Amino acid sequence: MNFDIQKLDTSLEKEIQHKIDFKTKPLGSLGLLEEIAVKIGCIQNTLNPTISKPTIVVFAGDHGVVKNHPVSPFPQEVTSQMVLNFLQGGAAINVFSKLNNIDLKVVDSGVNFDFQTNAKFIDAKIAKGTKDYTQTMAMSLDESNIAMTKGAEIVTKTYATGCNTIGFGEMGIGNTSSAALLMSAFTKTPIKECTGKGTGHTDVGVLNKIEILKKAQQLHSNDKDPRKILANYGGFEIAMITGAILQAARLRMTLLIDGFIVTSALLAAHAINKNVLAYCIFSHTSGEQGHKKMLEFLNVKTVLNLGLRLGEGTAAALAIPILNASAAFINEMASFESAGVSNL
Repeated sequence: MNFDIQKLDTSLEKEIQHKIDFKTKPLGSLGLLEEIAVKIGCIQNTLNPTISKPTIVVFAGDHGVVKNHPVSPFPQEVTSQMVLNFLQGGAAINVFSKLNNIDLKVVDSGVNFDFQTNAKFIDAKIAKGTKDYTQTMAMSLDESNIAMTKGAEIVTKTYATGCNTIGFGEMGIGNTSSAALLMSAFTKTPIKECTGKGTGHTDVGVLNKIEILKKAQQLHSNDKDPRKILANYGGFEIAMITGAILQAARLRMTLLIDGFIVTSALLAAHAINKNVLAYCIFSHTSGEQGHKKMLEFLNVKTVLNLGLRLGEGTAAALAIPILNASAAFINEMASFESAGVSNL
């Protein structure tokens, strides 16, 4: 699938900034809220940006490497158990989505479990988990392309409901390992600097994890094409998020990028089409080692820094009120002229 993403039109940027500067406040005094308002205004090509039907889509998938190697202290079954928790409304992402009036969708990208239908559940399963990337490609190129296409289709359907702001979450035991491998490949950073504790590893566990990931790198070191790199190391959930990110940018939506895993999908999307970056707002700086270096590589700043490392799209959900505040002040706050206040 080809993703024809337009370079962000910034022709209104000066007018948006002028509107902000003449609100009843000192210049620049709303800080990052002003930058967000300018960005959303440029994405929507309007002086009156809005956040319409914000949605978080959580993609879940299992990873074949987990069956053979201790890259995670948790068993693979936790992936399906957490998906069931999402569907029952018991996870952090459920709480934050409900709190902030965010529509939540849960996608089975490739979990090793058969789920019953649910109003919030989307069955997009490619297979019951990827293969072990220390032995072969995690998925074939065809599987990766199908996953990206399915991610794009989910975004298109969400966009058709009137949603203009979308965030992505993930669930998959072992997916910090895939993210570390993708980060290393796309940023040329040594795997040791990309690999953290994930979901509760000990220091010894991290060292073992690094050696396992080095083995995978040795097998796939010659591949340079971004789609091949994604197929080598990615999970089905990461590949779907990559396609979803590219399609959301193509549709000129505002994208909220969550943490380490989702940013690894963005690195793949960015390698495929660099125009995608201009449509992204980065919700937070994760506590997972490597995420800060990802952000530095992309040269971006984040909305929040709360020490989160949960995933699920939780930081994206927590950042939505900040985006709402940015849209509210530029649309509803009085100007010096309208309020009869002297502009010093």
